[in-house]
Amino acid sequence: MLRWMVLARRLDAECITLANEGELITYPGFEGQEGAQVGAAFALGTDDIVFPTFRELAMAIVRGVDPVAYLRYHRGTWHGAPYDPIVSGFAPICVPTGTQLPHAVGWALGAKLDGSDAVAIGCIGDGATSEGDFHEAANLAAVWDAPLVILCQNNGWAITTPLAEQLRGEIVRRADGYGFPGIRVDGNDVLAVHQVTRDAVRRARGGDGPTLIEAITYRIGPHSTNDDASRYRDAREVELARELDPITRFRAFLLAERVADEGFVLACEREAEALAMRVREALVATPPPPVDDLFAFVYVEPPSSFEAQRREATRQAGEPPRA
Repeated sequence: MLRWMVLARRLDAECITLANEGELITYPGFEGQEGAQVGAAFALGTDDIVFPTFRELAMAIVRGVDPVAYLRYHRGTWHGAPYDPIVSGFAPICVPTGTQLPHAVGWALGAKLDGSDAVAIGCIGDGATSEGDFHEAANLAAVWDAPLVILCQNNGWAITTPLAEQLRGEIVRRADGYGFPGIRVDGNDVLAVHQVTRDAVRRARGGDGPTLIEAITYRIGPHSTNDDASRYRDAREVELARELDPITRFRAFLLAERVADEGFVLACEREAEALAMRVREALVATPPPPVDDLFAFVYVEPPSSFEAQRREATRQAGEPPRA
């Protein structure tokens, strides 16, 4: 787990640099949320699937998603995230707030009807619990006992709006209204997140329906590289959050318990540096996709005007005509 957390953080930092250099259009960092993501991902089985937001890169790499493919979405290619969601157990990145939860419920119901014991885990932030998609998905999952785990990474901010200004009450208590368990956990404690997620997955797999997990954590950086968090957030708040850093905490625990040594920590850091450089080189070298891809899958029987646009676009791009 420590290895994956270190890999994810170094890659996250490199992505922010890439965005600042214009190699990525925008990028939503997740520094501080590695414990919640890695702990939850480690609780999933091969056949389970993650329905992510746009901030789950750590979960993605644990699930085996190629980070270069994942980051092509943020580079603005038309293919978005060209990895296989079924093979990786990681659905395409979802930018709209909360809309991936109904998808997760639908997938979970399908798995149940197929007689599979696979589980879907839908990831959201605290802001998504104010959206209708969350409530519709929670109600349907409860009524149908869908094998679903809702993982809410409560990082304190819904873009620029603090938690206290976006909802009343407690996120974890929202599960009560739908009749399934809600569990609040320290999202900066990777082992605690792993434990509660494993229990929730086991419950879902056993036919006992959904669980809501509220992982309390903190988004150290801004909402994305396109926003300036210093305009709405106190620097002292960030300093206090850094004192609860999940990697520092878990590393200290492993060293104190002699589960790991300094050599292992150093090896993780070296591997993370190599990964970041490898991803950078591959991503920057990735050519744009064929212009013709813009026109694929739009019509079964394209009208003549559409085909004319297609021919003109590919001609201007210097691409060969489509067969």
